[in-house]
Amino acid sequence: MGKEEHLEIVIERLREMLKTMNYGSVTLVVQDGKVIQLEKNEKVRIK
Repeated sequence: MGKEEHLEIVIERLREMLKTMNYGSVTLVVQDGKVIQLEKNEKVRIK
């Protein structure tokens, strides 16, 4: 898998995560210059 292809996969996964989030954060874990993990921490507000 080339660097450009890897980056496109990361961007698409990130878009999918952001579509379903209202509040929270996303962390990218990088190793050797490549994103190896995406972490989603979502907050749920109870009114």
